[in-house]
Amino acid sequence: MSHLQHVSTVDEAIERLIELYDNSCQLARKALDSGDLDDYRHVVYPKITVEVREWRPIDRSQPYGYVDKAGPYSATLSKPRLLRGYLHEQLSRLTENYPCDIYVGNSDVQIPPEYIRNVGEVPQDRGDVARPTLDEVNDAIIDGEWWAFHGEEMPLFHFGAQRFDIACARIEHYTGIDVDTVQKYILFTNYAMHTTEFVKFGLRELTREDSRYTALVLPNGETIHSNDAVTLDVDELTLTSRFQMPRFDLITAGGDGITMINIGVGPSNAKTITDCLSVLRPEAWIMIGHCAGLDGRMRIGDLILGNAYQRDDHILDDKIGSQNPIPAIPEVQRMLEASVKEVYGEENSLMRTGTVLSTDDRNWEWRTSRDLWEWLSHSTAVAVDMESCTLAANGYRYRVPYGTLLSVSDLPLHAVPKLPAQAQAFYSNSKEAHVMCAVRAVEQLASNPQRLHTRKLRRTIGEVPFR
Repeated sequence: MSHLQHVSTVDEAIERLIELYDNSCQLARKALDSGDLDDYRHVVYPKITVEVREWRPIDRSQPYGYVDKAGPYSATLSKPRLLRGYLHEQLSRLTENYPCDIYVGNSDVQIPPEYIRNVGEVPQDRGDVARPTLDEVNDAIIDGEWWAFHGEEMPLFHFGAQRFDIACARIEHYTGIDVDTVQKYILFTNYAMHTTEFVKFGLRELTREDSRYTALVLPNGETIHSNDAVTLDVDELTLTSRFQMPRFDLITAGGDGITMINIGVGPSNAKTITDCLSVLRPEAWIMIGHCAGLDGRMRIGDLILGNAYQRDDHILDDKIGSQNPIPAIPEVQRMLEASVKEVYGEENSLMRTGTVLSTDDRNWEWRTSRDLWEWLSHSTAVAVDMESCTLAANGYRYRVPYGTLLSVSDLPLHAVPKLPAQAQAFYSNSKEAHVMCAVRAVEQLASNPQRLHTRKLRRTIGEVPFR
């Protein structure tokens, strides 16, 4: 740690990390603008090391900020300003639990200019200018690889700097807007009608004097503030996007607002976006979508609150074996159940909990009766969709609380397949209430985020001090 400097407080450490990163970015712009590429060797990510001087038992209910042994815990970070609140929370908890020394300084890892905003053109002969390299992009810490936890320093954070940067770049690539306004509570859908209902809700909220929301960012980058919302109607706004996953950010001053993303259809999309969003350490993500009901007693429009996940999507089998159970998160379940009662009324009989089965085959029902019998004969699934299990499995993997609230749109095993006329009628009748159930749930979670900070997603081995 000879190249790192001791700092006295958590706040000082965070400000120093931000200063070092900003200085590197400024130096990068200057070097590329002037053509003096020799200076680029000094464009490096900042590094923080927390030396836990002494291990001691702590409160057993602590959900994060604990370690198994004393020693140095380090992270090379990118965009520390984006993580300011998160870093303060995590470092404060760790240093309160153990006697610690904090060291901050420059790392020896260069920042590729492709990850720095507003830089000049990179010359073809790059000289000392770093290149983005996939050699530095992996999930070894998240996935508990032996080598990631048995070096001279133990990991403090879940991601390396280039893994963080490429994830942020991918978020902007898929959603079309800067990563800076992503909020801590994320709703996923694969229907534009849901995002339209979300925008209507956002406009209503922005006109309220006591609203906690301060702005709404649309997929085209347009930002709507309170004074704009009074005179706007949703029909006047551009809600479509040329980007693959339109994103809508309903912002609060503390970043604990709601982001909704239309991720499209399929488990691959679900994995892609959550692989990226995970670096921002959201408080929770929830899927609101449609599903096929498997129980003949169901009716179109019934709600399914997923409390178990049967994975037949194959998308994460190499990361989390299918024998690993993906648990429901009770704190999310309780909020979703309460919000359904709030929106639909106490006597609502439309909702049931049950196992959700996710498949990578959109036309899974186009099989012989015998094939379907053999596929489902040992299953307790009450619903089939394509994304929920992937989102839950990646939430489990990345330690991000998750949930699923689905609406039954067809009953293919009971002669009610999804056909255009019936589907459109169902969509028009259910979309607002479905969205509001999820919105009310995350608003309740945001009012007391500590209830989400549990040990349920922590690993027995291969865990870092940070949440």
